[in-house]
Amino acid sequence: MIDDWETVSSWLFKGWESIGRVVVVGVLAYAGLLLFLRISGKRTLSKMNAFDLVITVALGSTFSTIIISRQTGVADGLTALALLIALQYSVSWLSVRWPWFQQILKSEPTLLFHQGQYLRGALRQERVSEGEVLAAMRSSGAARLEDVTAVVLETDGSFTVIQEKSQGTATSLQNVQ
Repeated sequence: MIDDWETVSSWLFKGWESIGRVVVVGVLAYAGLLLFLRISGKRTLSKMNAFDLVITVALGSTFSTIIISRQTGVADGLTALALLIALQYSVSWLSVRWPWFQQILKSEPTLLFHQGQYLRGALRQERVSEGEVLAAMRSSGAARLEDVTAVVLETDGSFTVIQEKSQGTATSLQNVQ
């Protein structure tokens, strides 16, 4: 049992100086982060592959450390944010220019359903249930399985449903495994 009210009190409130630091540092770090994200472009916050997710989580963790930790100065924190964004930008730049580099970072889209048949091996490998595929079909407006030509699990984890309405060969399936 805790006998010391001052100890409990210090857990709840460190003082106005501490709150003031959080506000000032938080505003500066937020402004810096917004500036860096604006400079780096839309790709930094686009739909994510695994690397983008890691960078996004690291940005959030770094941002919170800047605000909360007295050991991390604003300049140090902004440098860390800039470094993470520069890494993400560099990896994206390399991925666009060298396909082999992109293959290291991203998986290929996977065909889960094709012409009325679930591809059970692909479902098992990607750990996707038939129910999730059906939900994707419903979300796309398909009322019947016969209305769907294919369902693809994209590299960002989203589902693409190609409906029967498309005429001819489904050329968008060319790089799908």
